[in-house]
Amino acid sequence: MNVKRYFAQTAREALRQLKEELGADAIVLSNRSVDGGVEIVALPADAVDLLHQSTRSAPAAAAKPPAPKPAPVAHDDDPDDDYRVQLSAARRPPVPAAPQPPRTPTAPVAQQIRPFQPPRIDSPAMRHGNDVFPRPAEARPAASPRAERPAMAPRPHAPVAEPRREDESARIRALQDTNARLMEEMGGIRAMLERQLAGFAWGEAGRQAPARTRMTGELLEAGFSAQLARSLCDAVDPNAELAAARNAVKTALNRGLRALSNDADVIDRGGVYALVGPTGVGKTTTAAKLAARCVVRHGADKLALITTDGYRIGAHEQLRIYGRILGVPVYVVRDAADLRQTLAELRDKHMVLIDTVGMSQRDRMVAEQAAMLTGAGNVNRLLLLNATCRGDTLDDVVRAYEGPDLAGCILTKVDEAASLAPALDVAVRHEMAVYYVANGQRVPEDLHLPNRAYLLHRAMKAVGEESPYHLKGDEAGLLMASAGMGA
Repeated sequence: MNVKRYFAQTAREALRQLKEELGADAIVLSNRSVDGGVEIVALPADAVDLLHQSTRSAPAAAAKPPAPKPAPVAHDDDPDDDYRVQLSAARRPPVPAAPQPPRTPTAPVAQQIRPFQPPRIDSPAMRHGNDVFPRPAEARPAASPRAERPAMAPRPHAPVAEPRREDESARIRALQDTNARLMEEMGGIRAMLERQLAGFAWGEAGRQAPARTRMTGELLEAGFSAQLARSLCDAVDPNAELAAARNAVKTALNRGLRALSNDADVIDRGGVYALVGPTGVGKTTTAAKLAARCVVRHGADKLALITTDGYRIGAHEQLRIYGRILGVPVYVVRDAADLRQTLAELRDKHMVLIDTVGMSQRDRMVAEQAAMLTGAGNVNRLLLLNATCRGDTLDDVVRAYEGPDLAGCILTKVDEAASLAPALDVAVRHEMAVYYVANGQRVPEDLHLPNRAYLLHRAMKAVGEESPYHLKGDEAGLLMASAGMGA
């Protein structure tokens, strides 16, 4: 049997070689993919007759039914002839059986011919075990042509997982943290640029108006706010000398300061006054000082003292001691109704002083206290400011206690303060009248009317060069830049 093998890179080229040598009626035995190309095994067309003759010579018992004729090789005019080459079961030639022992004579076995196999394609799908070509028909169960493919349902033991809310929350928190960090970094870059620009502007202002720049630095050193320092230095002529600039700033500060020139508006006019403020600012001692002034002028029978301080141990006793010394009655009230009733009973008095409970400016009871005093009648509040506190702390206190019934303020502990600039700064910016200045614990000696010259001198006192709070170089410009960023 003349079996021919043809090898080429593609099946089309191998078939072309087969047709040129064996003709279009050649019988293809096998077609497989090998390394480097495709291999086709074929027989000439006349080899089929030889196979039939050998089959008829075999015993009748071992005879096989004749094979159907193989399908002819497709011609070149079919563009898909590479993949339509099939073997016909009718023309499949039998293969002669191998020689058998004499004692068991059997019919020769027909030669087995490998069926056509399409070439395998090396792809990721093949490597992962997925079939690119359809499986043989016998491997698939026969399905009715009208039957529809059932939908794939999830397994009961493996439900489809949905995105968890915890993961979403974690992602949102991560994004928020990233945004916060970016905003913080951008804020730092902005602050750095503003400081640099402020330094440049400060240097330019120092060249154009040196006296004004020097006065701005002195006001910042003393403890004035940047807002008031800018406002005061606007009154300075750019070409003025340092002494003239200092006088101009002092004059502008004096115009903005509201100070009581005599105590006729308080002691002589009389009325109901409540001393309010944070803890430890000296409300009880100041009430005793004002009571002594009133007793000297109008007598003890024209004055009454009221205390609402029921929190401190001995608070009532301290005011009662002052009352016994001055010969003035002291009343204790618990709530707003008690206060209204007591004030109604004391309406014939020339002056009534109320010592209130000291509380932090951030306490919610400050608003309740103000409501109690406002509901009691015509009560004027006097806010006590500690001159030793920072300006921003005093600002906090004024914002907490401000209201239409706030008549003015009293500066306490003036003798303990290194500078009166923060206290005067707050009084000027909030347009509060300074009623009295307290500079000690003695009753009634350490209570004075505000002396403008003394207050301005203490507020604008220059800081020595050896002081750690002395500003050098462009540090004042940096402070101004920081104040601008805060605004």
